[in-house]
Amino acid sequence: MLKQFRTVAAVALLTVTTYAVAVDMNGAHPDTYVVKKGDTLWDISARFLTKPWLWPEIWQANPQVKNPHLIYPGDVLSLAYLDRVTAQPGPRQEAPINAIPLADVEPFLKNLTVVDSFKELPYVVGLEENRLRASAGQNAYVLGLQDAQPGQRYAVVRPTVRFGQPKPTDDLDARGDTVPGSGNLWKNYVATGDRSEFLGYELAQVNVGTLTQVASGGVQASTLKLEDSGREVRAGDRIVPVQANPYDLQFVPHAPASAAAPGHLRVLAVADTFTSGGPRDVIAISGGARDGIDNGTVFSIWRNGSHINDRVTGSKSTSRADDALKAGGSRVSLPDEYAAHAMVFRTFDKVSYALVMEGTRQARVGYELKHPDAQ
Repeated sequence: MLKQFRTVAAVALLTVTTYAVAVDMNGAHPDTYVVKKGDTLWDISARFLTKPWLWPEIWQANPQVKNPHLIYPGDVLSLAYLDRVTAQPGPRQEAPINAIPLADVEPFLKNLTVVDSFKELPYVVGLEENRLRASAGQNAYVLGLQDAQPGQRYAVVRPTVRFGQPKPTDDLDARGDTVPGSGNLWKNYVATGDRSEFLGYELAQVNVGTLTQVASGGVQASTLKLEDSGREVRAGDRIVPVQANPYDLQFVPHAPASAAAPGHLRVLAVADTFTSGGPRDVIAISGGARDGIDNGTVFSIWRNGSHINDRVTGSKSTSRADDALKAGGSRVSLPDEYAAHAMVFRTFDKVSYALVMEGTRQARVGYELKHPDAQ
């Protein structure tokens, strides 16, 4: 499940342009800044710019920098001109900053995928010595591996949630069926709307293994030797081929290619927490490649305006604050409220995963995603 995973920062690679554009500088920016190990390009940009997601368009290299696409710890960033940030090279004793070492985010990038269906996939039917769980060095027995060969490597994945609209998620049981009533909580966070749509199933990788024996003769199951000791395998887990490199290694933030219809994009889930998260938390959103979203797309996240009881001219039948999800009756509709910005780093057809970069309040399940410059 998404909440099982968390990443602590985004991976980004500084892309330097050769032209100048208008810059909206922060009023309190320093004259110079020395890049330190552990910096993120987004955070450094936020020191200078009111819109840190625009750094690929406005950071220009000093001609003395041999490789204008990389910034290193020890480099001195200077606001030498009003329309650009220049860099004076420092020592090259450490690796260039990609925000964090790739190893810190790679587990999250490779461990989740979203598919339209999974019940046709091969699955674990049993485990060595009739165990309830199995881990590294033990055997899992798999049904449905057709035309497989010994030595092939497979990932063991587990269906965790069903994404949809208007109810963001439903939990799945060991058979991959929806747990009855598991999504009832979300009616308190997401207003029921006209849009009702299935968005996909989340599959979480729990292990990997090598095929050691294929089904033949009277033996109906193939044998998969498990290699990973991180998470245990259970009967009902699905099997997919291992992908060598299923994700991007570099992300350049940018605004959405097209505007989404109001209410179309919302937060479906938050990693490691129940309903809300802040900077460096991962969220799942209800949009993907079909909506023109790609890796690096930046959104602003908004709390939908409350619908409150007018205690002066409205109903006097209740004394509690009415924070309703829908307008109507004597309720007054208030404006939407900005919460945070998030950058997409993994995109599927109808669902994407994004990293919350910074904000003024927590991002919550059901919050709407808009253009990063929305007011």
